[in-house]
Amino acid sequence: MANCAVCGKHVDMPYRCNRCGENYCSEHRLPENHSCAGLNDWNDPDGVFDSGFDDGVNERGGSGGFLSGLTSTGGPLSYFRGNVSYLFLAIMFVVFILEFLVIFLAPGLFRDIFVLTSENPFYVWTWVTSVFSHSPNTFFHIIGNGIVLYFFGPVVERRIGSKRFAALFLATGIIAGLAQIAFGFAIGSPITGVLGASGAIMAILGVLTVLNPGLKVYLYFILPVPIWLLTLGYAALSVVGVLPTSVGGTTALGNVAHMAHLSGLVLGLLYGQYVKGDVRSPSEVSLGGRGGGRRGGGRGPF
Repeated sequence: MANCAVCGKHVDMPYRCNRCGENYCSEHRLPENHSCAGLNDWNDPDGVFDSGFDDGVNERGGSGGFLSGLTSTGGPLSYFRGNVSYLFLAIMFVVFILEFLVIFLAPGLFRDIFVLTSENPFYVWTWVTSVFSHSPNTFFHIIGNGIVLYFFGPVVERRIGSKRFAALFLATGIIAGLAQIAFGFAIGSPITGVLGASGAIMAILGVLTVLNPGLKVYLYFILPVPIWLLTLGYAALSVVGVLPTSVGGTTALGNVAHMAHLSGLVLGLLYGQYVKGDVRSPSEVSLGGRGGGRRGGGRGPF
């Protein structure tokens, strides 16, 4: 028994969509009737109509390519179909371990592998590796980004689809890092280096803020905070961080890539506005809460 995620009708035998994970009544069970994120993958039957037990579905179409075969039902990466947020989270921690291995075996290579720097901005691989890398000097950097990705990433992914979420995360992370480097050149900073997923994380918050500015985030299970206020607080800190401390003086950047944060947030807000008419969003998200991700009333799965 459950309530329809669209109309709220109580249903004894609900239809559970394998793509977005929500429960629906017979009227809203079809993907097009509940604006399913799987509609973005309409040409991929696995994404929308995965039966969960028919391995033959992998043979349909034949145009999914190598990646589609890996993530289709029964494929070695099938778990990550619809769970790109958790895949990226896992990559972050794997890279974090690799950082310590490099520091132990070849410390001189650390910056060339993991850090996007003003010294070597055309080391293109660092555009990507820096997004998944975090400061080895503290666990708070990766833990902070990891918590936000764990709780908010799946919410955005279910609303815009896994492919668009992956593109959003990578693109905003890369652009935010490059923006930080460009800002360093602009203010005359002799050496600028950036690493971390903070730009992409801020983009995720930006998307959610546009889709539903009144989204209630239940901190510690009991304290409801609207996401617009949370996002505004992060934006204010970033703005203060990039302002000059004195006329013609240096900024208050310190060791925090505030321009990357601000760039990611702006990109997220713009993308959220772009997709606003195509997707729906929940009204509440409970950090650590239970239950299905119901829209329009019930608490989300977090």
